[in-house]
Amino acid sequence: MKFYLDSDKVFIPDGESMETAMNRTTHMGIGAHQDDLEIMALAAILECFQQEEKWFAGVTITDGRGSPRSGLYANYSDEEMRSIRLIEQNKAATVGEYSFQAQLDHPSSNVKGKNNAAVISDLTELVTRSTPQVIYTHNLADKHDTHVGVALRVIETLRQLNPVQRPKKLFGCEVWRDLDWLIDDDKITFDVSVNENLQAALLGVFDSQISGGKRYDLASMGRRRAHATYFESHGTDVVTGMIYGIDLTPLINDLNLDIQSYVDGFIERFAQDVKARITRLS
Repeated sequence: MKFYLDSDKVFIPDGESMETAMNRTTHMGIGAHQDDLEIMALAAILECFQQEEKWFAGVTITDGRGSPRSGLYANYSDEEMRSIRLIEQNKAATVGEYSFQAQLDHPSSNVKGKNNAAVISDLTELVTRSTPQVIYTHNLADKHDTHVGVALRVIETLRQLNPVQRPKKLFGCEVWRDLDWLIDDDKITFDVSVNENLQAALLGVFDSQISGGKRYDLASMGRRRAHATYFESHGTDVVTGMIYGIDLTPLINDLNLDIQSYVDGFIERFAQDVKARITRLS
C-alpha cells in the first residue's frame, strides 16, 4: 500500500499477507490516537474476536507525539513518545487479534486544519482496499478537537466514494464526551458485557498513558458499567457493560444532508425532552 507519509506503519499480528488482511476485514475502527480504538470501538473488537468470518481492522491517524506524560515517561521526548505509543497500539492489535493495524503518523494539524488532503487520501486507500461493512469512529459531539476532526475526515472520505464502496453502517462512539445525554431513541447501544478480561488487557497495554497519569482503563470500564445500570430506570440490569453510539450512516448515504444540521437535531431533541418533562411535572 502507498500512504502519504513514508513513516506510516501497517502491522498484521498473525503474519498474513497484506492482501489477505485487507480482504478478510469486515469491521474497521478509525481513531485519532493510540488507545482510542480500544475505548470507542470495543464492540467491534469483541464481535470479531476469534471469529473466522469477522475481522476487525484498526486505523490510528495521528502520531502520538503530543501525549501528556509523567512518572516513568516524564522525561520522554516527543519522538520517544511517538515510538512507544506505536508499539503499545500494536500490542493491543495482537491482544485483540486484529486483521491489521494501520498507523498513519499524521500530526494533529493534518486532521484539524483545512489542509487535510493527505489524511483523506490515506483513508481512501484503506477503505477502498479493505471495504469494511461497518466503520466505527469518533462522535461529532466529542469535546476533543482532533476527535471531531477525524470524524469529519472520515465522513468526507466516505462521501467521495462510489456508493458500493461505502460501509453499510457508520457509527460515532464515545471517548472524551460520552453520549448519555442523548435521548434513548437516538442512542445506538452496544452490549459489551463479555470478555472483561480481554477488555482490561486491551486497555492495559497502554502503559505510557496509564502509569503516565491518565487512568483510561478504570474510567472506560467504569463508564461501561455505569451506562449498563443507568440506561433503564425501571428495570433490573440485563447487561453489565454498555457503550453508546450515534448513527452517522445517514451522512454518508445522503450527500445533501448537512452535517451541522444533523448534529443539531440530536441536541434539539434532548433539549425538548428536558423541557417537556419539566413542563409535565411542574
